[in-house]
Amino acid sequence: MSRDSDGKPSRALRGRAGRMQGGRGSGRASTGAVRLWGHHAVEAALNNPERKHRKLWATREGIAALDGDLPPNFPLEYAQAADLARLVARDAPHQGLVLECDALEDVYLADVLDGDPARPVVVLDQVTDPHNAGAILRSAAAFNAAALVTQDRHAPPESGTVAKSASGALEVVPWVRVVNLARALEEIAEAGYWRIGLDGKAATTLAEALPTGPVALVLGSEGEGLRHNIAQHCDALARLPMSGAIESLNVSNAAAIALYAAATR
Repeated sequence: MSRDSDGKPSRALRGRAGRMQGGRGSGRASTGAVRLWGHHAVEAALNNPERKHRKLWATREGIAALDGDLPPNFPLEYAQAADLARLVARDAPHQGLVLECDALEDVYLADVLDGDPARPVVVLDQVTDPHNAGAILRSAAAFNAAALVTQDRHAPPESGTVAKSASGALEVVPWVRVVNLARALEEIAEAGYWRIGLDGKAATTLAEALPTGPVALVLGSEGEGLRHNIAQHCDALARLPMSGAIESLNVSNAAAIALYAAATR
């Protein structure tokens, strides 16, 4: 990888191989359909022109709470709340709305890296909990991140649980799934991003490690943290300046704090 005089990665052109790094493909049902539930998740999906909708089950109260009217001839079936509960995960808070739609189309890493370099990229190393993934998507949307990047095999699939936790952010934050996370980090560096891995044992704080230019924030799983190979593909390891009263934060909380720090540099 090429670097400029101050040691940081310089922007480089990416070819076809870079463009083939990953998309949303894994974890889908054989039909390619997902079911979303909850007011914010469903409303965001209905407002997303990239979504192909199959059917909406709803209570009349759920429909009344939507902002705007459904298009003419939209596939809608009214149902009771108890009936909707049978369509979703157990005890899922559907709020009177269940939408079946096609999974989102693939998003490619190179397309994200060709965007605004001022927006941070969030990279997750084997974060498998769908609630955490959804919460991180929500924070990514709140702090204007360019994308979420995960490994294809060790991340939750697109689902109603992720969408509900993301509170609509699944529809607005590109989610790039890659086969090889280390290779993706190399491409991110070649695009001019400074890669910072969060590690509670690092000597440097996140504020000290943050550059003025493009940044990728790399977070590991809550139990194991960053894998050794992924940490080696970071330009710096940094910790959040915690008091020591508690050993660690949930990965979604750490991501929110890191994104805030990046946004307020």
